[in-house]
Amino acid sequence: MLIYGRHAVTEALAAGTVLRVFVARGVRGATIAELERLTRQAGVALELVARIELDRSLKTTAHQGVAAELPELRFVEPEAPFRLAEARGERPLLVALDQVTDPRNYGAIVRCAEALGAHGVITEARRSPPLSATVAKAAAGAAAHLPLVQVTNLPRYLSECKERGVWVYGSAGDGELASFEVDWDRDVVLVIGAEGRGMRRLVRETCDEVVRVPLRGRIGSLNAAAATAVLLHDIGLGRDRARTPRPTEDQR
Repeated sequence: MLIYGRHAVTEALAAGTVLRVFVARGVRGATIAELERLTRQAGVALELVARIELDRSLKTTAHQGVAAELPELRFVEPEAPFRLAEARGERPLLVALDQVTDPRNYGAIVRCAEALGAHGVITEARRSPPLSATVAKAAAGAAAHLPLVQVTNLPRYLSECKERGVWVYGSAGDGELASFEVDWDRDVVLVIGAEGRGMRRLVRETCDEVVRVPLRGRIGSLNAAAATAVLLHDIGLGRDRARTPRPTEDQR
């Protein structure tokens, strides 16, 4: 799998997910120096190639003379996120996507989920983008570190999670609870709907609660990745507070 662009390649190198780096002959200055330093640190080969080879391989000329080969992304079994949570000694925190079909949005959400401590991202086979270089580029290396699960029926999967004691929280602008009002110290699946369409009716009805991100500006909504980031941050903050002992009277 190939990604391209200087920023995307340097981020993937920093994440430790690159197999090889390709640089077009003629790239000079700080760019080549930085790539040489990063590939040397990562123990990754840097190959100089003709620019036309990158054009042909990537089917674009907008690659800035830099590309990288990443491992192929693959879906894993549904139990993988729970095993990761157990290995970390943490309560499971999963992100389920309903009708998020844009690969850039999907990749950006994967990046947010990995960075903010989630244990996996769940999609439904008929209503999600395939694992592609676009997803990998938007995820900036995070997809290699986070279990990605694809299920055939999202409402059924959410119901199965509830049967094992996991709370299912949907996200919507008209949610009954603000994100800071929820007790997040529990096993959680966070459901994110598509921009504009939101969650399907059956998915929403499967949720235990529907939460909202409190907005204070004139814009009435956030995009899916931004909403995911805010909610995951609030979940992490709520869990941290739950684990922090409250001071006694003598300590105040």
